[in-house]
Amino acid sequence: MQQSGKRNKIVILSGAGLSAESGLGTFRDKDGLWTKFDLNEVATPGGFERNPSAVHEFYNLRRSLQINAKPNAAHFALARLEQEYNGDVITVTQNIDQLHEQAGSRNIIHMHGEINKAKCAHCGHREPWFEDLSTDLVCKNCRKPEGMRPDVVWFGEMPYFMDEIFHHLSKCTTFLSIGTSGTVYPAAGFVSEANRSGAHSVELNLEPSEGVSEFSEVIHGKATEIVPAFVDRFLKT
Repeated sequence: MQQSGKRNKIVILSGAGLSAESGLGTFRDKDGLWTKFDLNEVATPGGFERNPSAVHEFYNLRRSLQINAKPNAAHFALARLEQEYNGDVITVTQNIDQLHEQAGSRNIIHMHGEINKAKCAHCGHREPWFEDLSTDLVCKNCRKPEGMRPDVVWFGEMPYFMDEIFHHLSKCTTFLSIGTSGTVYPAAGFVSEANRSGAHSVELNLEPSEGVSEFSEVIHGKATEIVPAFVDRFLKT
């Protein structure tokens, strides 16, 4: 769906619901990993200052769960959309896994960071990281101890690449929100930004999000079913 004078551009926002069928639970799973930890203690800067060992335990568990996770049909469908669409496709993901990349997508913006990266809380040095993190580690850059942390965005921190994301939203002709509850800002406001640019906005989610009324089109169901079907239909139009 191209607007006059605008290059075709799809911006996809993906959330935890996209990876849930790959075995990586959402925040709201009844028996999920999040229910076993206090988020204020393991997913905030203050929690890391108070008890870095507890934070490392939580994210080491998340990292270990990702090792066996594989992309599902929805991830592969979005990779196909990027490869076959006559225009640009940008995926902005709230997920810290690598399942989009494993499925073949290339234009990925990780607004909440990546579980397989670490950064130093002292100097900001970043590097790939696939092993457990601990308080014993020393930063390779500044040589200070006890500062290496997961390179993920915690509650109270600003998501990454916001200027770039809003630039893409201002230019998009289609906006897809997939597997996200629409409760956490700034991502919950992306549909409004896309609508202001004149984009056709579509929600693909297991159930209606809090912002469902803002979308031009809504499709609800399992991601592995509705996303491939939508991509098939979209590429034929």
